[in-house]
Amino acid sequence: MATETQESTAPAEHASAGLPQFDFQWWPGQIIWFLGVFLFVILFVRLFAAPRVGGTIDAREGKISGDIADARRLKDEAEAQAAAAAAETAQARAAAQRVAAEARSKAQAEVTAKLAVEEAKLAEKGAVAEARIAKSRDAAMGNVAGIAAEAAGAIVARLTGRAASAAELSAAKGS
Repeated sequence: MATETQESTAPAEHASAGLPQFDFQWWPGQIIWFLGVFLFVILFVRLFAAPRVGGTIDAREGKISGDIADARRLKDEAEAQAAAAAAETAQARAAAQRVAAEARSKAQAEVTAKLAVEEAKLAEKGAVAEARIAKSRDAAMGNVAGIAAEAAGAIVARLTGRAASAAELSAAKGS
């Protein structure tokens, strides 16, 4: 029977023990293993992982700051080139306006000269025409006196029944 007691107590001890994590007799060993693994992880992170991550972060920050510096430098260069282009454009615009003003004044001078020549030609033609008109008017006025004398002679002949003498007609012409 003694074997029965040993057999019956063994399963009972095993069943009552439960999980070893919650058994106080195992805690000192678990704490030592926990501290050992914890210290190993801390040392690994401190000696290997953190420097690599820190180095990567530093390298990334250096690259970003370098890129920003390059971008600022390129922006400054672009602004300088834009200012130079604006100055060149302003100079070109001023030169173009100056050339246009010179061309306008030259064209105005040519138009004025041609206008003066044409006005002189017109004045000459007008003077010739005025002379011709005056000559025609004088000729017409000379004919008017003769026509008036003939008309006066015809009127006298009709009214009096006799023809007017040349002396009477010439006296009528003179008055």
